[in-house]
Amino acid sequence: MSSTASSTVDSAFGAALYAESDTALDTGASLLAADPESDAELARRGREFVATAWQRGWQPADVARIVRRELDDVHVRLAVALIRAQAPYDGPRGPRWQAQLDDLTAEADAAGTAGPSGSTGSVAAPPGTDRFSHATTVLELYRLLLRLPSLESLDEPTHRPGPASGRGTESRMLTRIRALLAKAEATGFPEEAEALSAKAQELMARHSIDEALLAARAPSPSAPGACRIGVEAPYEQAKAVLLDAVATANHCRAVWNEPLGFSTVVGFEADLEAVELLHTSLLVQATAAMTKAEAAQRAGGRKRTKTFRQSFLAAYAHRIGTRLAAAAETQVTDDPLPVLASREVAVTDRTDDLFPQTTTSRLRGVSDAAGWTEGAQAADRAQVGTRPRLP
Repeated sequence: MSSTASSTVDSAFGAALYAESDTALDTGASLLAADPESDAELARRGREFVATAWQRGWQPADVARIVRRELDDVHVRLAVALIRAQAPYDGPRGPRWQAQLDDLTAEADAAGTAGPSGSTGSVAAPPGTDRFSHATTVLELYRLLLRLPSLESLDEPTHRPGPASGRGTESRMLTRIRALLAKAEATGFPEEAEALSAKAQELMARHSIDEALLAARAPSPSAPGACRIGVEAPYEQAKAVLLDAVATANHCRAVWNEPLGFSTVVGFEADLEAVELLHTSLLVQATAAMTKAEAAQRAGGRKRTKTFRQSFLAAYAHRIGTRLAAAAETQVTDDPLPVLASREVAVTDRTDDLFPQTTTSRLRGVSDAAGWTEGAQAADRAQVGTRPRLP
């Protein structure tokens, strides 16, 4: 690394990373664009930003999620390249961490955007992209990474007890299903939304999520773990309520971080996997049912789509919570009660350690009677699966 390259990067950072204006970004990008020798140092600094995010409690999926939420696809691709480049320096982080890296790799490979440099994490402009535009993208990403707040540390054992076969396949499947759901909710065309939802349901059936739930082994006697699950706009409050209901029914606790768009779920490993699977399954079913009900409402001349959807999902989450709570009670016999009680105490203690201060909130914007009725009926029709009894 030359002193000139380091000086260029320092000057660009000083101009762009600590200011909000486009003028400041333009100044920094111009400095980087004029000095190709600064690319290697720029990439090294990017990996440092990623490593700092890990120190602040962020994980690979968290960083990809916040970049996708705040910036554009080109920033996501760059972030994934830097995350993958930093991975060899991180050491073992545990099965969930590795599954997140595998997911990001699978997404990048499927899109043909594994990054311009493989393991080196180069941030040089790809062929056909002018250096100034690309430098602007890099600085926008780095500015976001620099400002990430500290999160609760979700450190996990580097070796998960018991068999873990199929974890990578299930995780990639969940990523594909969630991506289809996101597209279904983003489109303004009901026919396209229905087709995307149907595809998600097809994937759900193909990978036999309900069978995976039934085959989930009893949790190990180790300490509870935790994972973060994205709760994305729109209608994120209703989605957070749904996730909370699924978590509670599976002996877990969910804490919603509204500003950053995720919930942290605390519980034993098999329960966490069941929450991820069942929550995704219910979102698939809710989206498909909502799309069909909304189409019928539009055919009748109604146009209040937003209030209808908000009320639909709120009712769906409320009713699913009632159903899951009732189902959980019927599956508990006297024999496992002491085991469940001791585990719930452990989960509560871990949650309190991670989140010593929490608040509760009430659902807002529920004002459409037809949406509420349709959502409750859809929840009654939803397949919620069952959990195996503890031995």
